[in-house]
Amino acid sequence: MAKLSTSRQKALLRKYARNVKFLMMLISIVLIVYFLPKQAKFSYEHEKGRIWNQKDLVSPYNFAILKTPQEIMADQKSALESITPIYQLDAGMQNQQIEGFKADLEIKWHNAGINDKLKSKYIAVGTDLLTEIYQTGVFKPNAKYQQSSENYPIRILDKNVATDKNTSELFTKEKAQTYCDKVLSRHTDLDKAFLLDLISNRLQNNLAYDNNLTSRLEKEVVDGLSVTRGMVQKGEVIVYKGSVVNDDVYQKLESFKKAFEDNARVNGNRNLVLLGQFFLVAIAISLLMIFLYLFRKDIYADNRLVSLILLVITTMLATLSLAIKLQFPTNLYYIPYCIVPIIIRILFDTRLALNIHLLVVLIAGFFVPNSFEFAYYEITAGMVSIYSIKNLVRREQFLISAVIIIFTYFVAFLGITFIREGDFLNIDWMDFLPFVVSVLLTLLAYPLIYLFEKVFAITSEITLIELTNTNAPLLRELAFNAPGTFQHSLQVANLAENAIYAVGGNALLVRAGALYHDIGKMENPLFFIENQSSGFNPHDKLPYEESAQIIIRHVSRGIEMARKSNLPEVVIDFIRTHHGNTRVDYFYQSSLKNFPEKFINENIFRYPGPIPFTKEGAVLMLADSVEAASRSLKEPDEESISVLVDRIVKYKLDQNQLKDSNITLKDIETIKAIFKRMLMSIYHVRIDY
Repeated sequence: MAKLSTSRQKALLRKYARNVKFLMMLISIVLIVYFLPKQAKFSYEHEKGRIWNQKDLVSPYNFAILKTPQEIMADQKSALESITPIYQLDAGMQNQQIEGFKADLEIKWHNAGINDKLKSKYIAVGTDLLTEIYQTGVFKPNAKYQQSSENYPIRILDKNVATDKNTSELFTKEKAQTYCDKVLSRHTDLDKAFLLDLISNRLQNNLAYDNNLTSRLEKEVVDGLSVTRGMVQKGEVIVYKGSVVNDDVYQKLESFKKAFEDNARVNGNRNLVLLGQFFLVAIAISLLMIFLYLFRKDIYADNRLVSLILLVITTMLATLSLAIKLQFPTNLYYIPYCIVPIIIRILFDTRLALNIHLLVVLIAGFFVPNSFEFAYYEITAGMVSIYSIKNLVRREQFLISAVIIIFTYFVAFLGITFIREGDFLNIDWMDFLPFVVSVLLTLLAYPLIYLFEKVFAITSEITLIELTNTNAPLLRELAFNAPGTFQHSLQVANLAENAIYAVGGNALLVRAGALYHDIGKMENPLFFIENQSSGFNPHDKLPYEESAQIIIRHVSRGIEMARKSNLPEVVIDFIRTHHGNTRVDYFYQSSLKNFPEKFINENIFRYPGPIPFTKEGAVLMLADSVEAASRSLKEPDEESISVLVDRIVKYKLDQNQLKDSNITLKDIETIKAIFKRMLMSIYHVRIDY
């Protein structure tokens, strides 16, 4: 089978780009619908403490009122408190320890120095004490049952015969030893220390706590508890219009919702549920595509970027669906929803980030419990996350953004809790923990952005921050090999950055472009006037055409160096366009003047272009020309700087260098004013006032 050439492959991709886009949309919609929970949606939104503004809600069938989690926990606690812990009696322990006591006494008797006539009495007293103690019972207290009192009732099993006692009637090892000491004190003719030591060594627990049997009894009691309290009959009004949703009404609504979902799961048409989900998701994804087509045609035309956006949306909704299927509602807030708007904001722009976040929350709102509450939390937090990194110029802004998001969540949490509970003291602060975890997980956006950059060949503002560090390898090399060019680039960066701030645009991108736009001059730094310090000009010995080609070549060499250093294409575009297709006028005019009879090929003196096609590129072109020309001013003052800036900007306009850059005449006037003010500041020009 013949292999298609690279150009043929690209042509086929362009031809079928629209079909590929629609296929990606369809795959995304199908995947999202596949992951979403397949259940009918309860029609009513209800919040505790709110007014019921809908019509009277009448029950269409009988259903049981579910107990609240607090009620269930109280019932369980009460039931568990009624369970008597089980202890097993070790019947052989008594004889075993008595025999051991007698053996110990025989061994130690000869060295004790006690009259042999008392031996039988020692044995009798020790045996009687051990018999009494073991018949009473020796146990180890269990802290689990000592919550309210040191002593608690227990049930002792002896060969499946149960006896109920209280631990106050039993011995612990310590109590048994104290009792022995007390009894032996009455026998003044016996060596108490000797006999007490022998008895103490034979005190062991003959009552053992049976955890398995007790736990089984507890489980049986808990499992047997009812999770409902009462019934709502068919035709009974659940809540009247205009009434407040109090605790009792809220629990009825929750019970009705559970009954509705169970009934829909059994009797509902699953295919219709699936079709409804498909419609909802398809509308949301289609709206996103329409937004891209109307406002971001550059992204819409690039299927690579569209696939990234659809991947982020699909992954987030799939994660949410998994949390819903786990049936742990509080887990829904552990998911870092703000990671989506942050990633889209860093990789693209604010409008797209907000648009996508709203669509994700809208889709999720159909399937999460308390969808209004969920939507309020996530929309506000998402908006804050986008606004807090509007201009990303430092890495620590991620941490600052995380703090602001947590604060937003906290204020929203307090507000919703106050509305629902109306009591500050009853707030369960552990309910706020999922929001904190969610924000901490949002910090994963940083490595994910790096991954998306590499996989989808995108340049984020984080990468631009790294590139604008003057310690970057290429900039260090420029500063060493062409220090004059490096200083020129810094000044251009400052001019362009301030101008783009004023007219609107990516200041970080234009700064990066300005710092790297002249790196091609490193090949022949002495052929550029800013690097000539000794007064020697190598152009004096060269033909004008050759000098012009050396000057022009710094663009192509800069592109080669940038690609070799893996600079992003958006930065390379500044190198390519910063001179547009203008002429190297000095050498062109010199050639005309000195060789009037010679035919001059103007293209030899013209840069290859293209002209700037972005606002940032246009601003850089103007800043570059203005800064370079300002160095030729012998006595810079307000008038000369103003004339210079006006002349250069007019020249670029006359040469049609700005026609593709989406820049307005109003923007140009603003840029000129900024250039004049900054140049006067650089050259310390005093303004009359």
